[in-house]
Amino acid sequence: MIGISKLFCGTVECSDALRYGRHSGKLPSHLLQFSKDKKPVVVWNMTRRCNLRCVHCYAQANEERGADQIDTVQAKALIDDLAAYGAPVMLFSGGEPLVRADLVELASHATSKGMRAVISTNGTLITRDKARELKAVGLSYVGISLDGGEAVHDKFRGVPGSFAKALEGIANCQAEGLKVGLRFTINKRNWQEIPTLFDLLREREVPRICFYHLVYSGRGSALIDEDLNHAETRQAVDLILDKTRELFAAGLEKEVLTVDNHADGPYVYLRLLREDPARAAEVMELLSYNEGNNSGRGIGCISWDGQVHADQFWRNHTFGNVLERPFSQIWDDPNIELLAKLKDKKKYVGGRCARCRYLPICGGNFRARAEAYHGDIWAEDPACYLTDEEIAPE
Repeated sequence: MIGISKLFCGTVECSDALRYGRHSGKLPSHLLQFSKDKKPVVVWNMTRRCNLRCVHCYAQANEERGADQIDTVQAKALIDDLAAYGAPVMLFSGGEPLVRADLVELASHATSKGMRAVISTNGTLITRDKARELKAVGLSYVGISLDGGEAVHDKFRGVPGSFAKALEGIANCQAEGLKVGLRFTINKRNWQEIPTLFDLLREREVPRICFYHLVYSGRGSALIDEDLNHAETRQAVDLILDKTRELFAAGLEKEVLTVDNHADGPYVYLRLLREDPARAAEVMELLSYNEGNNSGRGIGCISWDGQVHADQFWRNHTFGNVLERPFSQIWDDPNIELLAKLKDKKKYVGGRCARCRYLPICGGNFRARAEAYHGDIWAEDPACYLTDEEIAPE
């Protein structure tokens, strides 16, 4: 996760993170990416059920009706373990988390244990009453996915009217004082919709947006040829940077982030070297705190069936099951070879990653993409768009 507004527009300084000791349990949410202990933010795909049929769904979600494999009692035990372990954030995802009748109860349980609870949703099921319930139990944030304007979004989601329902969900959250933001997955079909998303930030007074680079996972694996090429990715990231700066120039200080391509960090740094060298030095220090990709270290995933993964996109490697063994024991087990290597993966990456001067602040980028493209966990990430000249050692 790269904080574009934090880095490029200077809303965060190194001193801001240092003030809290960079401890994940003490840092406010907007500084969490700069923690030094890297207790994992845990994504729990609490259901595989969903009311939409998104073409890029990494979970390959299925029909809305059905049973879930982890019940409420088991889920509370899972949350108890995570809270005691010190995981700072519980991210309820799916499928669509709102199809579970116990979502509010489980979010309340997480917050009662001192965790921050957030949800990732398509937004279509957030009624005014549901927003009120989520606000009442202390939910910190609702991330609602949009893929562009109405026509593009509804085509991606496979259900006519899903865009209008998502906007209604945003409005319901805002009416109840519940922080809400947008999520957008970049690919060839929709990257030119990026300005539309910035327009929505202005028009709907939404405070936050995350732009996700495509990961070749789940139904997204079929879109591997629809990822942007390197030139297009550079254009897209520059567009995000320019649009963010426009917002700030207009006095609209939105939080803008990019996710799942840690080449974005060096790219921001290189642009600032040309435009504001003093800020570039500060950004380099913040990026060193961030450390780049944290799959298997600063982020983890629990699937709908209890399986533990390095992140929510990389499900072909499983480290254990929380129905058999607590997450905390699995996560710290030095005998799980791949998981142990991921905690210090800079030693193992190959190709361009191994030679890159920015490896310490990128962390080798996404292993899921490397494996999907090359068939090799430790190969270079094919989505890195930095040139050989840019990454050459000094």
